[in-house]
Amino acid sequence: MNNPRPLHVLAFALILSGALSGCATFGKCDSDNCRDDAKITSEVQTSLDRHPELGDPFSIQVQTRDRVVYLNGELDDVAQADAASLAGQVPGVDSVVNSIATNN
Repeated sequence: MNNPRPLHVLAFALILSGALSGCATFGKCDSDNCRDDAKITSEVQTSLDRHPELGDPFSIQVQTRDRVVYLNGELDDVAQADAASLAGQVPGVDSVVNSIATNN
């Protein structure tokens, strides 16, 4: 009688090694994109910090991924729109995802 167990083990090992190698590279970006995103995040945060009407500068969290800026935090309606507008004006920003909650 043939023992199919070694084939199952081999197939499982190949699938597992492929999945794990994919996990190792998921979410990484090449060095140029990482530097660009970090620079954009810094410039957006600096731009927001220069506008005291937006409130506490630490009330808005800025993240950038592939030139898309993500804003999180809590502001009033007007300040929320102003923050998104300011972020969109920073050179290199392709788009802004405004997830700032309103506090009124």
